[in-house]
Amino acid sequence: MVDVICDSSFLIQLCTKRIKNIDNLDVEIGQLKFVVPTTVKQELEKLCNIPSKKQKVLTTIEKIKKFPRVQLSGNFADDIILSYIKKEGGMVATMDKELKLKVKKLGGSVISISNDKIVLESSKI
Repeated sequence: MVDVICDSSFLIQLCTKRIKNIDNLDVEIGQLKFVVPTTVKQELEKLCNIPSKKQKVLTTIEKIKKFPRVQLSGNFADDIILSYIKKEGGMVATMDKELKLKVKKLGGSVISISNDKIVLESSKI
């Protein structure tokens, strides 16, 4: 089973959209375990203060309660995720184009959502 570090953009999509291939991920990509850095959870809590995002964020926070947490220290979620990937390697789930590029440059893998499906993006830059 591979741990996938999730950022807030991915979690909001995962928890508020209908994902067509969620039940077949182990066949399509492999066995994955979505993990949430504590900083990402804190970032989501701050996003609750934005009225246009509040309902989606509250739904996301409720649905990720059962997701494993990973203790990564720092102030900015993207920097923490990149630091982790630089040291440990691994897989990141994000919708953020800039973060995707940075993860790939560090040799990490990226998972995102496209056409309501979870996809493993090529690590080629």
